[in-house]
Amino acid sequence: MTLSVTCRSGSAGVGFALTVGCVLFGAVRSWGAPLATPESCAVLRRHGQQAEAQSCYESLTHSPRADLRAEGYWGLQEFKDANEQFQAATAGPDAQAAVRVRYGMLLHERFNDVDSVALFQEALQRDPRNAQAYLGLAEVSAGGFDGKAAEYALKALSLDPKLSEAHELLAGLALENNDTEHAVSEADAALAIAPDAMDVMALRGAVELLADRSPDAWFAKMHAVNASYGQGYALVARQLEMHYRYEDAIGYYRKAVEADPKLWSAHSALGIDLMRIGQEDEPRRELELSYNNGYKDRATVNSLRLLDSYKSFVTYKDEVTTLKLRREEADLLRPYFDAELHRAVATYQKKYGMTLPGPVQLEVYPDHEDFAVRTMGMPGLGALGVTFGEVVAMDSPSGRRPGDFNWGATLWHEMSHVYILTMTKHRVPRWFTEGLAVHEESAATGRPEWANRLTPEVVAAIRDKKLLPIETLDRGFVSPEYPAQVVVSYWQAGSICDFIGNKYGEAKLLAIAKAFGAVKTTPQVVKEELGLSTADFDTQYKTWLNAKVGTTVANFDAWRTRLKGLVELEKAKNYEAVLKEGEAVRALYPEYVGEANAYEFLAEAHLAKEDKKAAAAVLMAYAQAGGESPATLKKLASLQEESGDTKAAAATLDRINFIYPVHDEDLHRRLGALWLAQGNFPGAIRESAAVVAMKPLDKAGAEFNLAQAYYASGDKAKAEETVLLALEAAPGFRPAQKLLLELEKPGTSSDSKDKK
Repeated sequence: MTLSVTCRSGSAGVGFALTVGCVLFGAVRSWGAPLATPESCAVLRRHGQQAEAQSCYESLTHSPRADLRAEGYWGLQEFKDANEQFQAATAGPDAQAAVRVRYGMLLHERFNDVDSVALFQEALQRDPRNAQAYLGLAEVSAGGFDGKAAEYALKALSLDPKLSEAHELLAGLALENNDTEHAVSEADAALAIAPDAMDVMALRGAVELLADRSPDAWFAKMHAVNASYGQGYALVARQLEMHYRYEDAIGYYRKAVEADPKLWSAHSALGIDLMRIGQEDEPRRELELSYNNGYKDRATVNSLRLLDSYKSFVTYKDEVTTLKLRREEADLLRPYFDAELHRAVATYQKKYGMTLPGPVQLEVYPDHEDFAVRTMGMPGLGALGVTFGEVVAMDSPSGRRPGDFNWGATLWHEMSHVYILTMTKHRVPRWFTEGLAVHEESAATGRPEWANRLTPEVVAAIRDKKLLPIETLDRGFVSPEYPAQVVVSYWQAGSICDFIGNKYGEAKLLAIAKAFGAVKTTPQVVKEELGLSTADFDTQYKTWLNAKVGTTVANFDAWRTRLKGLVELEKAKNYEAVLKEGEAVRALYPEYVGEANAYEFLAEAHLAKEDKKAAAAVLMAYAQAGGESPATLKKLASLQEESGDTKAAAATLDRINFIYPVHDEDLHRRLGALWLAQGNFPGAIRESAAVVAMKPLDKAGAEFNLAQAYYASGDKAKAEETVLLALEAAPGFRPAQKLLLELEKPGTSSDSKDKK
């Protein structure tokens, strides 16, 4: 086992719940001098007696027992030596479960959760009633947001009701989930057991801060135990992060490193949060300081790598936006992202009645792992985009499979966060800001095909009655109890906002946002704004939801069975049967447009029978239901163009630009030609320029098409400039020669020069 860099630790504690009055020395040397114990050293350190603690841990390194030597080296932060001693202590088959737990705690603290969990499980095999082992599993689970942390902590308490750290962990989880009452109850239970538990005092301070009350009384209690305890401030900062309050979190991380300049985990977290608000120089200093002092968790290492990668990005700025794109795809993507970003700013500014205090920054990452660094350590985030105040990071379409996601909808989703978080000063529950953003993907854009999609995971959750009450919906994002719960929670939150907007009007959603900004709870806001208790709201929402999707939910099991049969019919090319069964399968679950959907099977069957009109109709229904396979949409566009409906064909191809505008010269070439023929010259110029940006083999042809678009728009200067590039690539290219002669007719060239 090694102290490898795999995951960031969620705990800096030593695993002992000792009070000031505990026994400091547990053994006596033969000549009468007291012998140090790990417990006694921990108490000294917790109470700020650093020199004494250092001597205490130093004395442990001379113990004849390997496990005590390990504890000594751990306390001295000599982690390699501690690791070696724990390996020796656990090498034999008779090694105590408690030693394995302590070794697991060390590995967890030093970023190796895989081996840490293995040690906790080994300890439980030897001692099934080892509460500390369950606590260790709870700490690892809490850091990974896998939903099992509370279960493990409760098991630990059932075995040891005096385990204050388990109450502390449950308090932190509850606060992350906006369950303040439960958080306070668990924190008070921890303090009743361990009155000097400074992390619990810090949690109570965080409760006050999140309610916009003074935390000073709790910080004073913390200082009374240890005036230089920086970890308490870091814990507060972490809770502020979890509630989107990144600027406030930065302030508390600064307090943490001021109190304890050697708290390298806080230096790293400070650097990461500074990155999140768009800074680069100070984050690098903080992250390098952490790294150079041995704090090399995955978040630190990857954040430094991400900072190094920024030299490969191009930044475009104006008064309201900052756009960062990777250099190799900047020319291609900038027109699309820039236009949609400005459209979102203008729309939300009007809809929400507010202007952002400064430019919004959008970062677009073609490498998904780079984007993942921006979301590391955050729950329920990171699938496609994430917002940190006025900084948005998201995947580039090139970082995902074709059809995997709609970058346009993602951009509008994140921009809703920017406005709502700014409006409420980041005092809004996760369920509402996520739900409103999902709602706005179609409501604000006016694109019904971008609406909240009813996926099989969601249908199964509704069928199995797994939707959460509105009052506890945040748990679905932070502490999911089953694999799909985060996805389900996004959908549920979005549909709740759809319901509110449908019944009470769009303005009511804005009123709710402002009410949350006044630091009110979900029950308070639902009562004041909708006149309902949360229980009554849940009842009304379920009634509305059943009317909307109840039939699909009731049909779900039959749909799944019959879809399998339809797949077999399609494989056998039994098109008559596909047409008959396909319509029945589609009717059972018309919202399904994922892989192996009835729409595409039906279209193939219609085409096999040479009924292009029917194929186009079913593919149009697929598109209207939210289908986003670029290949399927291109097939629809071809059918529309063949039928003479070039306007519909262009609209269909343009939809693909919001899904996968990269690596597809054919898409842009076809759309450019259609728009040129229809007189949409700005669109033709954009699409022809996209082909040029992709550096095609036929550079001359691409430049010539762009020149034609400029010429048709009346921009003869740009047309001449571009046609010359075409001829530079292929001097004998006759269409380009002909266009140049046209541009150089008497009077034309001088006109073009005037426009330069």
